[in-house]
Amino acid sequence: MIRVTHLFESHLAVSNLESSIAFYRDVVGLSVAAVFPDRRVAFFWVGDPGRSMLGLWEGGSSPQRISLHVAFHVSLSDIIAAPAHLKSRHIAVLDFDGMPAEEPVVLPWMPAASVYFHDPDRNLLEYIAMLEQPGDPHANVMSWSDWQSLRVRAEEGGGA
Repeated sequence: MIRVTHLFESHLAVSNLESSIAFYRDVVGLSVAAVFPDRRVAFFWVGDPGRSMLGLWEGGSSPQRISLHVAFHVSLSDIIAAPAHLKSRHIAVLDFDGMPAEEPVVLPWMPAASVYFHDPDRNLLEYIAMLEQPGDPHANVMSWSDWQSLRVRAEEGGGA
């Protein structure tokens, strides 16, 4: 069996390459690896160069759209800061169900904290940070503040 260590590359279709390059560079915070204007494609490093890559391919003018999902691993402090960062750029912050949110959500089964938002083509993007506590496969997705309250109660001996 070959052991896969991480996802190296993923690709998204975009409707306007130039505006998508600006979005992924200036809002998401990725580094441009290469742009091939004649092929209408741009590649971004995700994290350190050579570790992981995202490709953006400009599609045709078809009214049929497909929405995909990509999650970017970030630090927990960046997860906490992400809602303000995104809102300062007029990007709607979403919860797990796609509803407007003011704070990250926690996926307790992992556990991980996440912030969701859309790119200009309505692809669903996610910033995600793994949490150090043990996962709970039976708990529902919850807000960051609810997770923090549960952690405080557990530390005080009230159980999780």
